[in-house]
Amino acid sequence: MNSQAKNNIKAWLLILISVTAFSCQKSQPVMFLIGDSTMANKPDLDYPERGWGQLLPTFFDTSFVIDNHSRNGRSTRSFLYEARWDSVQSKLKKGDFVVIQFGHNDGSISKTERYATPVEYRYNLTKFVKDTQNKGAKPILCTPVIRRKFKDGVLVETHGEYPKIVEEIASEMNIPFIDMHKKSWDLVSDLGEKESLPLFLQIPAGIYEKYPEGKIDNTHFSEQGAIAIAGLFVDEVKKQELEFAMYLKNKNP
Repeated sequence: MNSQAKNNIKAWLLILISVTAFSCQKSQPVMFLIGDSTMANKPDLDYPERGWGQLLPTFFDTSFVIDNHSRNGRSTRSFLYEARWDSVQSKLKKGDFVVIQFGHNDGSISKTERYATPVEYRYNLTKFVKDTQNKGAKPILCTPVIRRKFKDGVLVETHGEYPKIVEEIASEMNIPFIDMHKKSWDLVSDLGEKESLPLFLQIPAGIYEKYPEGKIDNTHFSEQGAIAIAGLFVDEVKKQELEFAMYLKNKNP
């Protein structure tokens, strides 16, 4: 075989390797997160607020892409009306995953751009699931995490019937379900009113111009809280042996 023929073979091999590598990279699944501020990335890292979806990548290998589309103040209604779901759908491919967690803002009756009646909430969640499946991707439904609201030392419910609707849809449509409401409830309730405080956002007085007197936020998480809540999600991923558990750094239960 002459040198020209050898060079041609080498060139074709390089092309084949490049195409194969690109194909493998292209088929790598992506996990999309859609939800509200409790899950969202917070761009200002000097400010202590964190979403649990923001800390979720710390539990996974860097090869696994987590694309967080959750945003502050969003409900199932506003996520659809602002075409944020359209944006996610345009990226979805077969084998991807979509983790869905709404509920904090859907019950805000006074905020019409957010408010989704229980009937509309059910319809919107069902749409997210069906649209995901139509793309060949796989939905995972999550109930909303709790707010830290205690009365006489006892944790109080603030989400009404919305968490139950999520569970019902997951059962009816036979898709993975993670009860973040119950898991976060048990965590905060077991810690108690005082010990659970560091999980949530505490703004000391005189640190931030926006809050000169400081602020205690019982909805949004500190970094400690976001890691703890993300850990609850990961624990359930392991327990249910969901497909993307293979990408976890620590795969043991």
